Amino acid sequence: MRRSVVWPAVALALAVLLVPGVAAAAGCDPFTAYQQRGWGLMYLAAFGFGFQTSLTPCVYPMIPITLGIFGARGKDVSRGRALLLATAYVVGMGLTYSTLGVTIALIGGQFGTILANPFVVIPIVLLFAALAASMFGAFELNLPASWQARLNQVGGQGYRGAFAMGLVGGLIAAPCTGPFLLGLLTFVATSRSVLGGGSLLFVYALGMGVLFWVLAAFAMSLPRSGRWMEWVKSAGGILLLLGGLYFLKPLLPFMRHLAVPEGWFLAASIAVIAAGLLLGAIHLSFHAPLGERLRKGLGIALMIAGAFAAWSYKLTPRQKLPYLTDEAAAFAQARAEGKGVMVDFSATWCVPCGELELTFGDDDIYEQITKNFVPLKFDVSNDDATSAERRGRYKAGTLPAVIYLSTDGHPLGRVDHMMEPDELTGVLGPAIARLRSGSLLASGDPCR
Repeated sequence: MRRSVVWPAVALALAVLLVPGVAAAAGCDPFTAYQQRGWGLMYLAAFGFGFQTSLTPCVYPMIPITLGIFGARGKDVSRGRALLLATAYVVGMGLTYSTLGVTIALIGGQFGTILANPFVVIPIVLLFAALAASMFGAFELNLPASWQARLNQVGGQGYRGAFAMGLVGGLIAAPCTGPFLLGLLTFVATSRSVLGGGSLLFVYALGMGVLFWVLAAFAMSLPRSGRWMEWVKSAGGILLLLGGLYFLKPLLPFMRHLAVPEGWFLAASIAVIAAGLLLGAIHLSFHAPLGERLRKGLGIALMIAGAFAAWSYKLTPRQKLPYLTDEAAAFAQARAEGKGVMVDFSATWCVPCGELELTFGDDDIYEQITKNFVPLKFDVSNDDATSAERRGRYKAGTLPAVIYLSTDGHPLGRVDHMMEPDELTGVLGPAIARLRSGSLLASGDPCR
């Protein structure tokens, strides 16, 4: 396969990895609840993002120079020592980024609840668009020369020098790491997980360190810098625009209902992505003649449209529960039909809430719920006084929150994190048994 085809393919793969996990709301234990789902995907995306960052003009040309400064390059350096020096540098970078991730997680606890506010969302979207423009070459983001000179003086030979250089390495690369980090930090702020935030950003640093280890271990030369690095930046720009669309979604309800849960829709979405890639979304330049710029612009638009459609398809349930929104009407209907009530707290910004809708659309789960419960949905996106009262009354402190109740208000079961059909059956089964037997004991651990 030609190199000109390989890099766009890698960039497309990174795009598919990143988009589904840009943000998530917390359950009882956010890190544990999403480690195997949203978090697992984000670790892979963070590592890929880190590696992609190492291929940008801010980092790639400096790798051999950096290795030489702290002594990991040279004829007299053993492979083991070179690897240890490179590791010290990467761990230094990891500590810097992990500290940033922990800080954002600590101060971002309420971030998810404000993502439906246009005064918050629109500036975020504009920032994403501006950063994407910089990745496409509209302008350059550079640290002041005096700052770069001072940062380059930090460190020196040996393990301590390598570690110190790693601590500031991320700051020197800020013009290129910033756009990639923004999406990860937004996810961290929404997740509220200190452990998850710190470890996610450390994995990002590990991705950036891959080439450092390769060069230290094999004393090889990197391929020359060239236009392919602009392709990497173009891929980053596309990902940033997709991130902007994600944040616009709560403000534009029609965007949540564009997908059709049919195989042909997914195939068409993938075909549109491929068309954009072939048209020149990655490998053409905005600094070229007008015709090439128009092709690149159209290619970018097609890739974004196709990727957004594919992601929307993934989040579209095959069938939707017949929700009521009037609390009194739902309980009255449940009494008349001899059923319980399923109270579902949800928000437009809550990704696990949307994923639960997919589980509810499973044929077996859908049948169990509709036969035994009247579904009642409360939209708490705006977190107003009414929403706060309902969440307090039903003890729905985190999202997602689904409570199965008898008609006299006794809890039969509770869901507070994303569940696959098999796991949800383990909650539904006992809840239905209690409902039918008249046993109104609570289910014990509310986080089960």
